[in-house]
Amino acid sequence: MRHLISALFAALLWVLPQLGASAAYAEGAAAAILATHRDQIVKPSRQTIGPVIAELAASGDPAAARILAAWEAKGLGLRKADGRFFFITPTAEGYALTALDGRAAGSAAKPEVTELKPNAGVRGLIATALVQFTLSDPDPAARTAALTSIARDPAAAHLAPLRAAIDSETDPALKAQKQRLERLLTLQYGADAAERVAAINSFGADLGLDLRGALNPLTATTRAAFAGDPPAGSNIARSLTPGKDLPATEAYDLLVAANLAPARLTLEDQRAALAANLVDGAVGGVALADLNSRAARDRAYTALEQAGRVPTAATDDEVAAALTTHRFVDVYAEPDPAVTTAAAAALARIGTVVGAMQAADLALDAISLASIYFLAAIGLAITFGVMRVINMAHGEFIMLGAYTGYVVQLFVPNYTLSIVLALPLAFAVTFAAGVAMERLVIRHLYKRPLETLLATFGISIALQQIAKNIFGTQARPLTAPGWLDGALVLNDVVSISYIRIAIFVLAMLFLGFFLWLMKRTRLGLEVRAVTQNPGMAASMGINPDRINMLTFGIGSGIAGIAGVAIGLFAKVTSELGSDYIVQSFMTVVVGGVGNIWGALAGAFLIGTLQKGIEWLNPSNTLAAQTYMIIFIIIFIQFRPRGIIALKGRAAGD
Repeated sequence: MRHLISALFAALLWVLPQLGASAAYAEGAAAAILATHRDQIVKPSRQTIGPVIAELAASGDPAAARILAAWEAKGLGLRKADGRFFFITPTAEGYALTALDGRAAGSAAKPEVTELKPNAGVRGLIATALVQFTLSDPDPAARTAALTSIARDPAAAHLAPLRAAIDSETDPALKAQKQRLERLLTLQYGADAAERVAAINSFGADLGLDLRGALNPLTATTRAAFAGDPPAGSNIARSLTPGKDLPATEAYDLLVAANLAPARLTLEDQRAALAANLVDGAVGGVALADLNSRAARDRAYTALEQAGRVPTAATDDEVAAALTTHRFVDVYAEPDPAVTTAAAAALARIGTVVGAMQAADLALDAISLASIYFLAAIGLAITFGVMRVINMAHGEFIMLGAYTGYVVQLFVPNYTLSIVLALPLAFAVTFAAGVAMERLVIRHLYKRPLETLLATFGISIALQQIAKNIFGTQARPLTAPGWLDGALVLNDVVSISYIRIAIFVLAMLFLGFFLWLMKRTRLGLEVRAVTQNPGMAASMGINPDRINMLTFGIGSGIAGIAGVAIGLFAKVTSELGSDYIVQSFMTVVVGGVGNIWGALAGAFLIGTLQKGIEWLNPSNTLAAQTYMIIFIIIFIQFRPRGIIALKGRAAGD
């Protein structure tokens, strides 16, 4: 009796946990659905499992999302002993089991559990069902990831859950993103044409790449050939005429591909067939002596075809006849004409706006390049325009300014502070270098332009070599502050980098500084006096020698500041100045020697011209510079004094 009681107690201890587990298993609508459709879930088919997945997704059970995710990730299993579903985690001994309500359920050996391994088709259905859960996930990052996933690989099945998730969205940015994505899906997968056309028209003149990516497939066409009229319901884009709208060879290839005509007869095949069927001096009833023309050979081959002695192939006459008796068209892949009409109109509208935006973007690029050239040339406008000194070392002052910025950043790791310090320091370094050069070399060569050119050219080579000896031949980094990273994006077409904007602002600041210096200061008054008449200025107590020294120093200092700005986006090497010396001289000469407004106009002309030529020939920038120089040579023939010429006595020097 004691043994019987012990056995009953042990059985009770085993049964109670099983009953508890069974009760827990029975809880929840998702668990009940799994139990009901056990056989379908264990051996799923894409054609039959869809309703089961949809029922799980619509069950409202909080565990449904976790079950679907585990099923998709092959983390769901069926215990063979009792037919219960568990979340499974592989272990060394088999699987760790977790009940569908989240509680640990022990472990099992691998032979005791059937691991559910849905194929790619079933996983796709599960992933689609999971969309509605991720779109409403409490974590904004998860919702954003879901939207990104849908946008990357849209499908008709995403439309309904996306619409259902819009009203409950609390984040304004995500809600706007969902609404936009819903319209993009609607124009592709909407229930009827009216709904899709309304979605297309709702975008107006939107330039988004995602919109264009959704519209382009709606207007995609394929070429087809028909023996008569196209099938009813075909959405014809246009009819094609062989030899006019498409090559005759391509048209006949369409007929061959559609099994509407035999393959074209080649000369080699025809010659071999005729030679093989030469009987008693004739081929197909045509005498051998008469086979000296293409028409006779075609006639002989046709006779052999009719006799079944050669493969069927089309001669030239048969090809021409086939092209006239068949119809060739471009057929829209989208079957609804209303949708393709709306999509084509939207793309045309977008194309017009994109063209205008591309022109605006090109204009911004031209202004940006002009500001760079102006900043590089403003110092030369002072030295060459005012002093008439051909300074071939001007580019090396730009290079010195860039290297000054690099050296400052070696000691000041804060990029913003380093640039703030580098600007005045570059001015000081290049100002001192310019004054030294003027005192030691230039002042001895006034009114001797050839000797000045040779001397400054030699100095430029020497400065380049000194820079190579100090800094090496590799490019040195001059890093822009973080707030200058990126670009100002107006839309998907028009953008301009913040560095270019900063250079434009800097160029305008120096334009203002130069005008203030020349118009509002005594130094400017004396510079203008020396420029107009050095002898008269000297008689009025002005020291022309001192003015020339300061003018050359200021021009060199501004070149140094330009070097810091240019070094933020260009490679800082010893050849940096060589890239800008030619454009600087062209800017000053084309604009008008000795006139700051002329330098500004010249920079704008050269920048616009170069960008325009590069747009016409984007694969060859060297050709763009060549054409630009040719244009400037022609321009100077008609306006040798530049766009804005000096007037008065200074114009005669």
